[in-house]
Amino acid sequence: MKRRMAKLMALSMAAAMTVSLAACGGGDSGSGDGGNGGSGDGGSASGGDKEIVYWNIGTESPDKDVITKAVEKFNSETESGYTVTSVPTQNDTYKEKLVVAMSSGECPDMYSCWSGGPMYEYIDSGFGQPIDDLFNASEIKDKLMESAVSQATYNDHVYAVPYQNISMSGIFYNKEMFDKYSLKEPETLADLENICKTLKKNDITPFALANSSKWTGSMYYMNLAARYGGLEPFQKAVAGEGKFTDDCFIKAGEKVQEWVEAGYFPDGVNSLSEDDGQAKQLMYQETAGMLLCGSWYTGTFATDSAEFYEKIGWFPFPAIEESDADPSIMIGTVGDQFIVFNCEGEKLEAAFECAETHLDDEVIDFEVENGKIPPVQGIESKLTDSITKEVVEAANNASEIQLWYDQYLPPAVATAHLDGLQEVFGLTKTPQEAQEAMQKAMDDYLANKAE
Repeated sequence: MKRRMAKLMALSMAAAMTVSLAACGGGDSGSGDGGNGGSGDGGSASGGDKEIVYWNIGTESPDKDVITKAVEKFNSETESGYTVTSVPTQNDTYKEKLVVAMSSGECPDMYSCWSGGPMYEYIDSGFGQPIDDLFNASEIKDKLMESAVSQATYNDHVYAVPYQNISMSGIFYNKEMFDKYSLKEPETLADLENICKTLKKNDITPFALANSSKWTGSMYYMNLAARYGGLEPFQKAVAGEGKFTDDCFIKAGEKVQEWVEAGYFPDGVNSLSEDDGQAKQLMYQETAGMLLCGSWYTGTFATDSAEFYEKIGWFPFPAIEESDADPSIMIGTVGDQFIVFNCEGEKLEAAFECAETHLDDEVIDFEVENGKIPPVQGIESKLTDSITKEVVEAANNASEIQLWYDQYLPPAVATAHLDGLQEVFGLTKTPQEAQEAMQKAMDDYLANKAE
């Protein structure tokens, strides 16, 4: 009981912090419509006796379309007597909304989230139910990739259903632009920087980046840190056996600032919004040549403009010549979104049935058609798109896959990472200062955990 109360207090504090930050920034709530399958305003977190409220981040196509299709299929075919109401919210405000609901003792019946530290805290706080029996009796047990199930498992129990997208970070680029300037996919960081120099020389911004969301800039940092030092420094720092002030983290921050000063990112990068599509618009306008982000962008590009998508190529983040780190390491997740359950009995059974529907063959085929890569075994055979095939190949060939920092780390440490890194991008804090703040947050977390 004491543990649960402590966790709830922590969530309450986190909620207060995020609300304050949102108010200071004048942030938009960003609520999307619910599509069919029931739309909701999110005013009531949990549904009535026969209503299952489902919070998710499917506000834009194709994610919205996939979730709507799954929910509609469940609602039309279920014999459970339950109806699922989908309540989508923009990514930037979703975590805040979820934490606020939990801190007030409320929570939707089922909700999508990311694997890692935040999900574990939700579960520890009592807002996630183990689903071992339902999962083991389900067809999806043998359908999902083992690595996806592993990310859905906590303390030896399955708590979530991974359903959407093998997401690997990598660099999308304009092939016509590369051809025009006689550029080719880089093998090394030096090659990549030569590409940046050529694009900049021709008045093209090398990287389309909108970093008001903070996690977008983290993509660059995570890849650089992994290429400089591999994953061991990060793993040791998380375990309390190393420090986030290790050389590889400092070098990654220094390289970010070097690129900022060289003009490789858009002007006012920290004020541009990913959720408002400002990064992809730079690609569409062909004023930027590359975009580093998760591989879900295949679906974004293809859905927005099939014609433009034909211009797009992709490559993994290149190796760093002077580093011994394994260049096959990838940053990402096998699952991307995980459905967690905050209900019991018959309602839990029905909610799980709806989650299963997200992995129905019909829904999976729909995802593939829209550029997504569902985390199911043998998905390679269903892929026809060349980029999604490259992404899966990179994931399969990776010696290790590091989950996104902001998902893997405890929330307070993740916040320190994102806040400090944004200041690194803004040139208002040195990499050393940012990493010292992140390390302090980690030290505080480990100290509180030990009590």
